[in-house]
Amino acid sequence: MAAEKEDGARRRTSARDDVPERRPAPRHRPAARPRRVSAASAMRNAAEQLAELLGRTPDSVSALKPTDEGWQADVEVVELERIPDTTSVMASYRVTLDEEGELLAYQRIRRYTRGQVDRPM
Repeated sequence: MAAEKEDGARRRTSARDDVPERRPAPRHRPAARPRRVSAASAMRNAAEQLAELLGRTPDSVSALKPTDEGWQADVEVVELERIPDTTSVMASYRVTLDEEGELLAYQRIRRYTRGQVDRPM
C-alpha cells in the first residue's frame, strides 16, 4: 500500500510537470499619443502644405490656435496679382492640422482685396 501511495504521488508530480506554468498576461500600454508640434512648426506646416495643394505661395499666417485634434490656422494667399498691389485679390484659408502638423483639411473662408481694411467691431 505504501508503494501505491508513492506511485500515486509520483504520478501527480509528473502530471504537474507537463502543465505549462501560468504566467500573468502582459499588460498592454495604451499607444503613446503623438507629440504636438510647436506653434512655430504648425504655422510653417500649414503654409507649406497649403502651398503644395494650391500651387500658390502663402502671404502670411494670420491666426493659429490649438484644438483637441491638433491645430487650426488661417492662411492668407494671393489669388490674383494686380497692379497696384493694393488691388490684388487675396483669400483666407482655414487649415486644420493634426497634432503632428499634418494637414487634415482646408477651406477658403474669405476673399478680399489686399487694400481692404476690416471694420472695427
